[in-house]
Amino acid sequence: MSPKKSQSAVEEVSQIYAELAQRPILRNCTRLTECCHFKLTGRTPYLTKGEGVVAARAFRATGRKSLPKNPDGICPMLHRQSGACLIYHDRPFGCRTHFCAAAGGPVARREVLDLIRRLEKIDVDLGGNGPRTLQAAVADALEKI
Repeated sequence: MSPKKSQSAVEEVSQIYAELAQRPILRNCTRLTECCHFKLTGRTPYLTKGEGVVAARAFRATGRKSLPKNPDGICPMLHRQSGACLIYHDRPFGCRTHFCAAAGGPVARREVLDLIRRLEKIDVDLGGNGPRTLQAAVADALEKI
């Protein structure tokens, strides 16, 4: 992926995240991080290729080069000692619209379908094959940036 194409994707995905934040959808993430324990919840976020690039760049900006192993099913973006998301500002769409009851429950797909379609278009433009698990999408993007 060319640096120009990658940068354009990052800008487009960031714009989608900003538009989501402006929607009148009641959300109140208190960062309990229960949703970051994929084995416990049985749910893992799936990212499009553009989202993977955004997450990988944010992860790399923390000074890290590769994802930690997570056999216990904890999100590799969760800092083990502090319990904070390493990429909270750039967290994926699924983490922004997730199922957490404390944050307001899941966002109805119909309320964000236009944004999902735009993320899917970016995926196609980047040669992606549809959403992949957070771990796979970010690991792949880290190899290419």
